[in-house]
Amino acid sequence: MSGFVKEFKEFAVKGNVMDLAVGVIIGGAFGKIVSSVVEDLIMPIVGRIFGGFDFSNFFIALKEVPPGVAMTLAEVKKAGVPVFAYGNFITILINFAILAFIIFLMVKQMNKLKREEAAAPAEPPPTPEEVVLLREIRDSLKK
Repeated sequence: MSGFVKEFKEFAVKGNVMDLAVGVIIGGAFGKIVSSVVEDLIMPIVGRIFGGFDFSNFFIALKEVPPGVAMTLAEVKKAGVPVFAYGNFITILINFAILAFIIFLMVKQMNKLKREEAAAPAEPPPTPEEVVLLREIRDSLKK
Protein backbone atom coordinates (compact mmCIF):
# COMPACT_ATOMS: atom_id res chain seq x y z
CA MET A 1 0.00 0.00 0.00
CA SER A 2 2.93 2.36 0.55
CA GLY A 3 3.72 2.29 -3.18
CA PHE A 4 0.21 3.56 -3.91
CA VAL A 5 0.49 6.31 -1.29
CA LYS A 6 3.91 7.35 -2.65
CA GLU A 7 2.57 7.46 -6.21
CA PHE A 8 -0.46 9.50 -5.13
CA LYS A 9 1.78 11.92 -3.20
CA GLU A 10 4.00 12.43 -6.27
CA PHE A 11 0.91 13.07 -8.38
CA ALA A 12 -0.70 15.47 -5.89
CA VAL A 13 2.33 17.69 -5.44
CA LYS A 14 3.19 18.01 -9.12
CA GLY A 15 3.19 21.59 -10.31
CA ASN A 16 0.29 21.13 -12.74
CA VAL A 17 -2.08 19.75 -10.11
CA MET A 18 -1.28 22.53 -7.67
CA ASP A 19 -1.63 25.15 -10.43
CA LEU A 20 -5.01 23.70 -11.34
CA ALA A 21 -6.19 23.80 -7.72
CA VAL A 22 -5.12 27.42 -7.35
CA GLY A 23 -6.77 28.27 -10.67
CA VAL A 24 -10.08 26.69 -9.62
CA ILE A 25 -10.11 28.59 -6.32
CA ILE A 26 -9.22 31.91 -7.93
CA GLY A 27 -11.69 31.23 -10.76
CA GLY A 28 -14.51 30.72 -8.26
CA ALA A 29 -13.74 33.99 -6.53
CA PHE A 30 -13.32 35.77 -9.87
CA GLY A 31 -16.70 34.43 -11.00
CA LYS A 32 -18.36 35.99 -7.95
CA ILE A 33 -16.69 39.32 -8.71
CA VAL A 34 -17.92 39.24 -12.31
CA SER A 35 -21.42 38.28 -11.14
CA SER A 36 -21.46 41.25 -8.81
CA VAL A 37 -20.22 43.59 -11.55
CA VAL A 38 -22.98 42.41 -13.88
CA GLU A 39 -25.82 42.28 -11.34
CA ASP A 40 -24.92 45.36 -9.29
CA LEU A 41 -23.31 47.68 -11.85
CA ILE A 42 -24.08 46.77 -15.46
CA MET A 43 -27.65 45.43 -15.32
CA PRO A 44 -29.05 48.48 -13.47
CA ILE A 45 -27.55 50.72 -16.16
CA VAL A 46 -28.90 48.50 -18.95
CA GLY A 47 -32.28 48.45 -17.22
CA ARG A 48 -32.26 52.23 -16.92
CA ILE A 49 -31.40 52.63 -20.62
CA PHE A 50 -34.27 50.32 -21.60
CA GLY A 51 -36.91 52.01 -19.47
CA GLY A 52 -36.06 51.18 -15.86
CA PHE A 53 -36.93 47.51 -15.81
CA ASP A 54 -34.91 44.76 -14.15
CA PHE A 55 -33.99 41.79 -16.34
CA SER A 56 -33.80 39.44 -13.35
CA ASN A 57 -37.57 39.82 -12.79
CA PHE A 58 -38.50 38.83 -16.32
CA PHE A 59 -40.23 35.49 -16.16
CA ILE A 60 -43.25 33.56 -17.33
CA ALA A 61 -45.22 31.78 -14.63
CA LEU A 62 -45.95 28.22 -15.75
CA LYS A 63 -48.80 27.93 -13.27
CA GLU A 64 -51.32 30.43 -11.93
CA VAL A 65 -49.81 32.78 -9.35
CA PRO A 66 -51.82 32.76 -6.09
CA PRO A 67 -53.57 36.04 -5.28
CA GLY A 68 -51.66 38.40 -3.01
CA VAL A 69 -48.19 37.27 -4.18
CA ALA A 70 -45.96 40.06 -5.45
CA MET A 71 -45.03 39.61 -9.10
CA THR A 72 -41.28 39.40 -8.50
CA LEU A 73 -39.28 36.32 -9.38
CA ALA A 74 -38.25 35.71 -5.78
CA GLU A 75 -41.80 35.98 -4.41
CA VAL A 76 -43.32 33.81 -7.14
CA LYS A 77 -40.68 31.11 -6.59
CA LYS A 78 -41.22 31.37 -2.83
CA ALA A 79 -44.94 30.70 -3.45
CA GLY A 80 -43.92 27.47 -5.19
CA VAL A 81 -44.94 28.50 -8.69
CA PRO A 82 -42.74 27.04 -11.45
CA VAL A 83 -41.34 29.77 -13.66
CA PHE A 84 -39.55 30.21 -16.97
CA ALA A 85 -36.96 32.77 -15.79
CA TYR A 86 -35.61 34.09 -19.08
CA GLY A 87 -34.50 37.39 -17.50
CA ASN A 88 -32.18 35.50 -15.16
CA PHE A 89 -30.81 33.67 -18.18
CA ILE A 90 -30.08 37.01 -19.90
CA THR A 91 -28.19 38.16 -16.80
CA ILE A 92 -26.14 34.94 -16.69
CA LEU A 93 -25.46 35.22 -20.43
CA ILE A 94 -24.09 38.74 -19.93
CA ASN A 95 -22.01 37.40 -17.00
CA PHE A 96 -20.52 34.80 -19.30
CA ALA A 97 -19.78 37.27 -22.08
CA ILE A 98 -17.96 39.62 -19.71
CA LEU A 99 -16.03 36.78 -18.06
CA ALA A 100 -15.04 35.35 -21.46
CA PHE A 101 -13.88 38.79 -22.61
CA ILE A 102 -11.79 39.32 -19.47
CA ILE A 103 -10.21 35.87 -19.79
CA PHE A 104 -9.50 36.59 -23.47
CA LEU A 105 -7.69 39.80 -22.50
CA MET A 106 -5.69 37.96 -19.82
CA VAL A 107 -4.64 35.17 -22.19
CA LYS A 108 -3.77 37.70 -24.88
CA GLN A 109 -1.55 39.59 -22.41
CA MET A 110 0.12 36.37 -21.22
CA ASN A 111 0.87 35.36 -24.81
CA LYS A 112 2.32 38.81 -25.49
CA LEU A 113 4.59 38.51 -22.43
CA LYS A 114 5.70 35.02 -23.51
CA ARG A 115 6.60 36.29 -27.00
CA GLU A 116 8.61 39.16 -25.52
CA GLU A 117 10.39 36.72 -23.22
CA ALA A 118 11.23 34.39 -26.11
CA ALA A 119 12.49 37.26 -28.26
CA ALA A 120 15.09 38.38 -25.72
CA PRO A 121 18.11 36.06 -26.04
CA ALA A 122 19.47 34.76 -22.77
CA GLU A 123 23.00 35.75 -21.82
CA PRO A 124 25.46 32.86 -21.88
CA PRO A 125 26.55 31.70 -18.44
CA PRO A 126 29.94 32.98 -17.25
CA THR A 127 32.91 30.82 -18.11
CA PRO A 128 33.98 28.68 -15.13
CA GLU A 129 37.19 29.78 -13.43
CA GLU A 130 38.89 26.45 -14.20
CA VAL A 131 38.38 26.95 -17.92
CA VAL A 132 39.75 30.51 -17.73
CA LEU A 133 42.85 29.25 -15.90
CA LEU A 134 43.35 26.42 -18.38
CA ARG A 135 43.11 28.89 -21.28
CA GLU A 136 45.70 31.13 -19.64
CA ILE A 137 48.03 28.16 -19.18
CA ARG A 138 47.49 27.10 -22.80
CA ASP A 139 48.19 30.61 -24.06
CA SER A 140 51.35 30.93 -21.95
CA LEU A 141 52.61 27.53 -23.19
CA LYS A 142 52.09 28.63 -26.79
CA LYS A 143 54.35 31.67 -26.16
